[in-house]
Amino acid sequence: MSDARLQEMAARLAGVAGVAGVVLGGSRARGTHTADSDTDLGIYYGGTLDVDALNALAREFGGPSARVTAPGEWGPWVDGGGWLTVDARPVDWLYRDLARVERALSDAGSGVYAFHVQAGHPLGVPDFAYVGEVALGVILADPFGALSVLQQRARLYPPALRQALVAGLWEADFLVGVARKAVPRGDSAYVAGCLFRLFGVCAHALHGAAGRWLINEKGAVAAAAALPGAPAHFKQRVDQVFGFVDGDPMRLSKALDAAADLVLETTDACAMMAR
Repeated sequence: MSDARLQEMAARLAGVAGVAGVVLGGSRARGTHTADSDTDLGIYYGGTLDVDALNALAREFGGPSARVTAPGEWGPWVDGGGWLTVDARPVDWLYRDLARVERALSDAGSGVYAFHVQAGHPLGVPDFAYVGEVALGVILADPFGALSVLQQRARLYPPALRQALVAGLWEADFLVGVARKAVPRGDSAYVAGCLFRLFGVCAHALHGAAGRWLINEKGAVAAAAALPGAPAHFKQRVDQVFGFVDGDPMRLSKALDAAADLVLETTDACAMMAR
C-alpha cells in the first residue's frame, strides 16, 4: 500500500467524531516490514467514538463486508477496531483510548507497570506498550496536536521504568524454582509455560536496561538478543532450552538448569547495560 493511500485513509479517519489522530505502527513504522506484513493503524480517540461513521468508512475502504467493533469489544487491553482488506492488502485499525495512553505514560514514569490478561497474548499486554507504540510510531494525522506532544514525552524512556523492569527479574528466578517442582511428574506443559514467561521477563528486563521500548511478544527474544550487551547467543540458547522440553524429567531438569544460567547472565547484563 502506497504512502499516499495511507495518508488518504488517515485523513479520512481523523475526520470521524471522537478521533484525535492516527498513528502508523508495527513493522511498517519501523521499516522492517515485508511484502506479507499487515499494516497497523492506531486510531486514537477521546470521549465518544462515532462507530457508525467508522463502519461506513471501513466499508468504503474495505468493501461491503468490512466492519469495526465498538470500543472494548475485543477485550480490556486490545481495545477494538477492525481487520480490513484494502487494495488487496491486510490493514488493521486498532483503537487506542487517549486517556488510557496518558495514564500508562504517567505510570511508566513512576516505574509502575503490569502485564494484563488478553486473548492472543500469552505473556499478557504490558500497559507501557501503549506508550511504546506512540514513541515508535509514525504520526499520520494529528489535527489537534495531541499526539505530537504525547510522542515527544514518550520518546524519553522513563528511568523509573528501566529500574522496575530490571528489578522484575526476581520473577524469572522464582519461575525456575516453581517449574522444578513439576519435573518429577514430567509435566512438560507446566514447565514450558514457566519458561515462556521467564524468557519474556528477561526480554523486557534487557530492553528496560537498554532504554528501549518492547511492545510485542512476537519477536521479543530475537529483539532482546540483538541489544548491545545482551547475553551471548541469547536467542539460540532460548531455542535450545525449549528443545529439551519433552516430558523426560532429566531433559526438563537440563532445560531449567540452562534457563537458570540465562537468568543469571541476564541479571549481570542488565547491571552492565544500566551503568
